[in-house]
Amino acid sequence: MTHHRLIFIGFGNVGQALARLLLRKRPELESQFDLTFSVTGITTGRHGRAINPEGLDLEKALEIMQSGGNLDAISVSPAEDGVKFIQACPGDVLFENSPVNYQTGEPAISHLRAALESGKHALTANKGPVVHAYRELSELAARANRSFFFESTVMDGAPIFSLFRSALPAARLLSFRGILNSTTNLILTRMEQGESFAQAVAYAQQVGVAETDPSGDVDGWDAAIKVAALVTVLMGIPLKPDQVERTGIREITPEKIQQAVQAGQRWKLVCMAQREGDGVMARVAPERVPITSPLYAVQNTSSIVEFHTDVLGPLSIVEENPGPETTAYGLLADFLNAVRPG
Repeated sequence: MTHHRLIFIGFGNVGQALARLLLRKRPELESQFDLTFSVTGITTGRHGRAINPEGLDLEKALEIMQSGGNLDAISVSPAEDGVKFIQACPGDVLFENSPVNYQTGEPAISHLRAALESGKHALTANKGPVVHAYRELSELAARANRSFFFESTVMDGAPIFSLFRSALPAARLLSFRGILNSTTNLILTRMEQGESFAQAVAYAQQVGVAETDPSGDVDGWDAAIKVAALVTVLMGIPLKPDQVERTGIREITPEKIQQAVQAGQRWKLVCMAQREGDGVMARVAPERVPITSPLYAVQNTSSIVEFHTDVLGPLSIVEENPGPETTAYGLLADFLNAVRPG
């Protein structure tokens, strides 16, 4: 039986969902994977931070977060923030779930670098480090004999990166096409049902899918960084979000929605990339898709990506209405893949 000490950077919806999943799966982790775990550190943006080398009471930490309290109350020693927290906290695995920075990937890059440099596996649901520091962090992980995994960065818990890493050896990705932003897909679905753009955005905010400032979604930035991540990792071509041709959905009116419906089509914010010589052409833009398209039936917050490789026909992965729990599963899968022998 091996024991792993876990550290959480960020303990919002995803971090808390991961904590609950770990607690629920604890018996299976022991019986099927021959491992136990303790959480030795948690740091948050607004609810303090806690360190206990012997293991924090994870259920107590969840209770504190739900009540709006401060995690300092369960810490056995003073704890600094960011990189200093990672260096001071004893651990074997870091879960990095700080807010995404589209422009630089910081501070998540520094967090993951510090984890790897101190001998910890570095796992994240943050897209920023993948597009801004994939090569650096991958090479650092290799030198440290540790893992840098990020399954949850695109389509939550769906096996995208691990599919190509493990199940499709020697498959060369030629192109992909899909719906990668849940918020815009929900907005377009609601507009098709008769709501205005403003009403649909308000609903997405009400149910917690859209932020108070929805521009990252409706202007295509979230979709663009996901395209950049897929191209960078799966095609081996470094690509930044601002290199993705990007058009959001602000100009899609109810009239345009109904015109598409009458033609047997639907508006979708389509993400795509295809190889062109030694480079790549990447785009995020609204498109009218016909009923014959795999994208047509993907509604609400569901997502889809269709891959075209040099060895298989079209291969599609669909994720139905994901949430923090599915993102948490991607992190759990990364954890198990990182620590399993061999």
